[in-house]
Amino acid sequence: MAALSPLPIRLAIVGLGKIARDQHLPALRANPAFEVAATVCPYGATADGIPGFVTLGDCLAAGVALDAVSICTPPQVRHRLALEALDSGLHVLLEKPPAATVAEAGSLADRATQAGLSIFAAWHSRFAPGVEPAREWLAGRRILRAGITWREDVRVWHPGQAWIWQAGGFGVFDPGINALSIATEILPGPIELSDAELEFPANCEAPIAARLSLSAAGAPIAVDLDFRQTGPQTWDIEVETDSGTLLLSRGGAVLTLPDGTREAPDAEYPALYARFAELIRAESSEMDTTPLELVADALTRGRTIRTDPFHD
Repeated sequence: MAALSPLPIRLAIVGLGKIARDQHLPALRANPAFEVAATVCPYGATADGIPGFVTLGDCLAAGVALDAVSICTPPQVRHRLALEALDSGLHVLLEKPPAATVAEAGSLADRATQAGLSIFAAWHSRFAPGVEPAREWLAGRRILRAGITWREDVRVWHPGQAWIWQAGGFGVFDPGINALSIATEILPGPIELSDAELEFPANCEAPIAARLSLSAAGAPIAVDLDFRQTGPQTWDIEVETDSGTLLLSRGGAVLTLPDGTREAPDAEYPALYARFAELIRAESSEMDTTPLELVADALTRGRTIRTDPFHD
């Protein structure tokens, strides 16, 4: 394990696609705890003023001083890259989902523990401003039922990204797992899947829509995920309790309780990196795989419906 330098933490972004440019780079540049020391992109993309490399191996061979990496690639290759980083003595942040399979995520957690390094499954939606207040309000209340509606336009959020339709790319579960990460954070008790119906386009290996039947402490949870939404996007979680109804909307940015509505600016990724810095300094890890396990259960148990081919 490389000795951790004084602040800032020297970090490489591995994978320089839309999410890295839209969220990771701005959050890192605004956080004095980090220095973006390099970027890695197999297609040769770079960021202004930051040394760029085609592979993580090239970056390490060039002697770039690093303490950590953020892996923002498609999930199919995260396991290999995370192992390479851990074996090189680097702390690892994994964009969601942390790996393509539950077993891969578990092996990464084990390797990080063995190496004495921090690894962080970065469920960014859990850092939306309404999530923690929602969890606190639900604690001690009896859940009667819940509904999750997560519908967005894949052409807006994943334009031209063929990997999302390939095996291991998750399809509609790429955004849908954000909803599951919030639900597993705010609802008391374990969440279990009893039924699922998945729509696969005829030319794709990942679903474009899914309907799940879940339950938590005996309360039913209906989940509606769809990648074909046009117009206004819908990212809502509604929970009916014995004390009234809670609504998390706009992906957790807006919380409505019986006594009123609270809204705060989006700060998911700044909060995410603040937490990663804390974990590194504390020599600790967070590698929750619960949302990934629910997706795996849905893909295993779900009934398949074939739909029209999808073309971006």
